[in-house]
Amino acid sequence: MTAVSTLAFDPALVAAAGRSKAWPFEEAKKIVERLKRQPKDVVLFETGYGPSGLPHIGTFGEVARTTMVRHAFNVLTEGKIASKLLCFSDDMDGMRKVPDNVPNRDLLTANLGKPLTKVPDPFGEFESFGHHNNAMLRRFLDTFGFDYEFASSTDYYAEGQFDDMLLRMLERYDAVMEIMLPTLRDERRRTYAPFLPVHPETGVVMQVPIEERNPARGTIVWSDPETGKRFETSILSGGCKAQWKPDWALRWAALGVDYEMSGKDHIDNVKTSGKICRALGAEPPEGFNYELFLDDKGGKISKSKGNGLTIDEWLTYASPESLSLFMYREPKVAKKLYFDVIPRNVDEYYQFLDAYKRQSIDQQVSNPVWHMFSGNPPVVDVPVSFSMLLNLVSASNASNSQTLWGFITRYMAGVTAENHPELDRLVGYALRYFADFVHPQKTFKLPDETEKAALADLDGRLAALAADADAGVIQDAVYEVGKAFPAYQQVMKDGKTGVGQAWFNALYQVLLGEERGPRFGSFVALYGIAETRALIAKAVSGELAAEHEAYKLSIADRKGIAMSAA
Repeated sequence: MTAVSTLAFDPALVAAAGRSKAWPFEEAKKIVERLKRQPKDVVLFETGYGPSGLPHIGTFGEVARTTMVRHAFNVLTEGKIASKLLCFSDDMDGMRKVPDNVPNRDLLTANLGKPLTKVPDPFGEFESFGHHNNAMLRRFLDTFGFDYEFASSTDYYAEGQFDDMLLRMLERYDAVMEIMLPTLRDERRRTYAPFLPVHPETGVVMQVPIEERNPARGTIVWSDPETGKRFETSILSGGCKAQWKPDWALRWAALGVDYEMSGKDHIDNVKTSGKICRALGAEPPEGFNYELFLDDKGGKISKSKGNGLTIDEWLTYASPESLSLFMYREPKVAKKLYFDVIPRNVDEYYQFLDAYKRQSIDQQVSNPVWHMFSGNPPVVDVPVSFSMLLNLVSASNASNSQTLWGFITRYMAGVTAENHPELDRLVGYALRYFADFVHPQKTFKLPDETEKAALADLDGRLAALAADADAGVIQDAVYEVGKAFPAYQQVMKDGKTGVGQAWFNALYQVLLGEERGPRFGSFVALYGIAETRALIAKAVSGELAAEHEAYKLSIADRKGIAMSAA
């Protein structure tokens, strides 16, 4: 455990934290109230991870969000109460099914039912499949610099850390069953037991009825349903594990967990485990139920299915900070977690960061970046947005950072990859994201007669501007073109004639192959007036649309060849 800071806290910060309605503070206030009922020296935050499949972003999100609550608690209590975060892996669970997204599936099939830490690693890298997945999670948590302590269910059971509470559960067996049985279907009730003995011969975690209980010896008696052979198994030192709802309660009670959040799909399970925790003589932790992450089709993301985004996939196309922002925002609202959410989170991270330095302390403690960086967000300068970079890649056909930086340095004197490393990092992300997701989805519209006339007008107005005209002057010229064509005119609230969105939509669809785009004057200033005029000429001639159709055909041909080879 790393002790929290003993540095003095600014009274104004503590006061602002107390007033804040930001959700991490609202959660932390629950823990403060809990301590009034049950004072203790160290507050224990916990997150749980089931390593039945490869870790997904939802797993990371639970750690990130809990860390935000922990920091909020630290501020509210002025660092006077120590805390630690335990990331607990349920790696003693029996493997119930083989994940879809792993190699050597036959190897796993042959070991179904065994604890995950006894199942061979299909990747051939670690002691077991459980160890492999635990390592993947820890690697990513370490990359983010989380302050946490990792815990293995296998180790805790084997080391006897749950022994006292296991004996208590055996003594209070009937009370636990009274809580569990009403939650089960009739067929399951007939065979259910809160203890799962590990078969001494096969190593399988058995789900069997308990025939005898011996609290004095700490053993249970059960029979192998296939052979009929009876066994007396110690519930201590890893001879048994608890069923998952009793196991959750057992852990809360044995370790004294004060806070743990979980997904909305566990609302009823939290209530059931809370009742069992009380039956064991302990108070269940504080927490809340966050909404689920959804894949591109609106389905729940799953470790075993491998749908949604992986941690590594997000970090291929965007920064860790943008992922932290995604996790912070609206935790009680279901959100799609797929590639198309990345650009918004990248750009809005920098917008929140830029706003932070101008905000009052009350506004700062409600700004996501305050929570993402434990009250100390960085100062960075990113003069070009991610969405603008994507459009610049599109228009310029840039395939490397040098080409893209050529446009940036021409538009912004003195801005280089060396003195703007954050922007250089963003350039790399933009190139990869565009190549894999934007380019294949583009659809360039062939301009109709009105659009051709408007684009010809725009070309003439751009030709009349100085080569170094700024974005505002260029935007005015774009706006005047729209006002000159009735199809793009719109009566404003003050009764004057303005320009409707139809004109800007036409520019995006014809020149960029997109439904939406950046402020067009800013784009032209960055891309260049001469280059924009050349782009207009290619669009009007149909060359732009033809080039993209040829690209899509080449992609289709490559896919066909790959499928034939497979």
